[in-house]
Amino acid sequence: MTTTNARVALISGASSGIGRATSELLLQNGCQVIGIGRDFSKYNYHGQDFTPVEIDLGNIKALPGQLTDLAKQHRNVDVIINCAGQGRFGSLEEFSYTQISMLMTLNFTSHAFVCRAFMPQLKMKPHSNIIFIGSEAALEGTQKGSIYCASKFALRGFAQALRQECSGSGVHVSIINPGMVRTEFFNALDFEPGQDSLNFIAVADVANAIKMILEARPGTVFDEVNLSPLKKMMRFKGINRAK
Repeated sequence: MTTTNARVALISGASSGIGRATSELLLQNGCQVIGIGRDFSKYNYHGQDFTPVEIDLGNIKALPGQLTDLAKQHRNVDVIINCAGQGRFGSLEEFSYTQISMLMTLNFTSHAFVCRAFMPQLKMKPHSNIIFIGSEAALEGTQKGSIYCASKFALRGFAQALRQECSGSGVHVSIINPGMVRTEFFNALDFEPGQDSLNFIAVADVANAIKMILEARPGTVFDEVNLSPLKKMMRFKGINRAK
């Protein structure tokens, strides 16, 4: 059994939602955390083991240089947790070409870039982890979700292939596919999970799943973890309906 003590985790999307909850849990358990986010002005954690790094993962042209520099500065990173993401839903023709590109960039390409920057040093370590936060949208295509589902299917396929690619090294690759998690993700959307606590996943549930993966013995890999609320209920503009 391994522990999270003394591990150094790079977490994208660390300023809010799942990324923030995971950062705080790992910090409480002795990890050092380097958090990537666009804006940490509302994040009040100032402990010496937390290093905020403001990077816009949607700015694809700037990422190679920024991430290469970050990897050089933090050669002790042995955990990558990719939490950054955005939701946008609608029929395909409701998306502009720019919106399609931006959603695929943030939800998939940026994660591939992060892994590319840190992979050489992760492979040199006897035990390291890459964890992706996927989605139930990676398991089944849904109406109004063509681009979002495509981004998550791409991330899931990437994780599966990377798992095989890294099987000869000490890099453990995992993906967690949660259903609806109550976070700021839904603030800009016209739907959200039902109000009852049985209708949604809490950010702490996902953070605990990440901790479970990190505490597995080096000989075991959690390839994929699917999380669902006990009772799936979606709320549209004050209307509740079973999902």
